[in-house]
Amino acid sequence: MIKTAVIGVGSMGSNHARIYSELADSMLVAVCDSNPGVVAGVADRYHIPAFTDFKEMLSLAKPEAVSIVVPTALHGEVAEACLTAGAHVLVEKPIAATIAQGEQMIRTALLCQRKLMVGHVVRFNPAIQQLKRSLQNGDLGRIYQVVCRRVGPFPARVRDVGVVIDLASHDLDLMRFLTEKEPIRVFAETEQRIHTDHEDLLLALLRFPDGMSGCLEINWLTPTKVREVLVLGERGMFKVDDLTQDLYFFENASAGEAFWPALQTLRGVSEGSMVRFALQRYEPLKAELQAFVHAVRQDEPVPVSGEDGLEALRLALALVESGRSHRVLQVAKDVV
Repeated sequence: MIKTAVIGVGSMGSNHARIYSELADSMLVAVCDSNPGVVAGVADRYHIPAFTDFKEMLSLAKPEAVSIVVPTALHGEVAEACLTAGAHVLVEKPIAATIAQGEQMIRTALLCQRKLMVGHVVRFNPAIQQLKRSLQNGDLGRIYQVVCRRVGPFPARVRDVGVVIDLASHDLDLMRFLTEKEPIRVFAETEQRIHTDHEDLLLALLRFPDGMSGCLEINWLTPTKVREVLVLGERGMFKVDDLTQDLYFFENASAGEAFWPALQTLRGVSEGSMVRFALQRYEPLKAELQAFVHAVRQDEPVPVSGEDGLEALRLALALVESGRSHRVLQVAKDVV
């Protein structure tokens, strides 16, 4: 069994602790939080030691794998300590507050020969996993557009970052994961309406190679929570409801017919069958932590690397800058 621990046991971190206590290959050995009352309650629940100093926890409990679920500004410092102490690390997204901090975390993990995984949990939704398999199988044909809508009420717990870093980073990672393509340029409109320090509304456009486009609608202003991904292609459209873990395919009825330009001009795209996939639902966070522990036990690559997390952060920061400057930004790494 892998000795696991959690640093930061607020609303999300307490779920990390619960899942580590449930996994067959994990033995939860310690939890840490700067709030003595909070960490004591979690520790009592699992009959393990509680710490308010993460360095003391690393020294005394000696965990082999650690989840870091602290404010983004602290990710770099805490991850550095965990990696140099010999622990493999899963850090909640975003990987860090700055590109430099994220790059340093990746370098330290390589130097210490430890695994560094970033918690982009939406990848582990069963509907997203099936969508990825369908796209890899070529079921949609050429992808034309990916649209992500992630809106809902303002979460009072988030104070250190705006909606772009907190939520849009999920969908930026999803677009890269699903399409296996990197954006060329981005443009964003952002607004600050309720959040006191950062933006809380984003509308963004992304341009990918081969004419593919991406669209993001993200905010903390909508009274109802919506988590939706649409992937449009030459054979129809996939739709994911991230909240219900449903995946639908809306077929373009003429996609399978022989191509005749004159007829297609007259008819356009016609509606075909709709399929709702029968999926086995499960908790994405549990699947994510299970994958992390498995990678540690088997010494295999983690499914979401530090480089993946760094790229999502880089794109999110580009959207923030585009919204601030009202400019289209080139983000392709090979653009001169």
